[in-house]
Amino acid sequence: MKRIQSLFEKRTDDSKIMSLFITAGYPDLQSTVDLVLGFEENGADIIELGMPFSDPLADGPTIQYANNVAIGNGITMSKIFEMVRQIRSKSEIPIVLMGYINPILRYGIGKFCLDAASSGADGLIIPDSPIEESSSLAEHAAGSGLDLIYLVAPNSTDERMNQVDRHSSGFVYCVSVTGVTGARSGEEVARSVEKFIGRVNNQVTKNPKLVGFGIRSHADAQKIASSVDGFIVGSALIDTIRSFYPKESWKQEVFSFVKELKYGNI
Repeated sequence: MKRIQSLFEKRTDDSKIMSLFITAGYPDLQSTVDLVLGFEENGADIIELGMPFSDPLADGPTIQYANNVAIGNGITMSKIFEMVRQIRSKSEIPIVLMGYINPILRYGIGKFCLDAASSGADGLIIPDSPIEESSSLAEHAAGSGLDLIYLVAPNSTDERMNQVDRHSSGFVYCVSVTGVTGARSGEEVARSVEKFIGRVNNQVTKNPKLVGFGIRSHADAQKIASSVDGFIVGSALIDTIRSFYPKESWKQEVFSFVKELKYGNI
């Protein structure tokens, strides 16, 4: 059974899956593997490993910054696959590669999917490759055993949500607010998300659902993800890294933040 499928099948009704996004190569090339393993130890259930790109159209200033730092650090697709292999040698946590279609086209779609799968990745999220433009990617991903995860947003029609559900595997990524990634007021997101998630639950019935964009605390996560299977945090995590790096205790501070995200103040 696929790792992502197995994770959701084992989930109990009162638990929420926590997926964490980290840009590969941020804040430095040597830290990515240790961060991922530490995230898992402190409650992460899925890792979204960002593949840096110079024009990340779905991302706000925080992840744009992390992309630029990682590119300056010399990150490459080959180095990302090696990071996945290193993680996989020590962990079975599901790993989803998240990025944009241009680097994949340059690498070669078929070769990319084969190399991603052989390194130990489980799925792909490619925000600028919608269903209508991703037939080749979908074919190669399926052929390599990779889940292909599509997104829905508050401005998605009911018909579109249903279509995304039919074409996705692994889970459906529910974008809580229109706009780019970034930590927002929990109240702002909660106001936007309630009606949206109601529509999602009516239309997305085949796949599990994770909600992301704007979550920055345990309270936010529990409120915003109350009616879905879990939540995704990216910008708030990168902001935390940025706040403490390179202090001597920066990893411990980041892992404490991750633990609080999942379990609250315990």
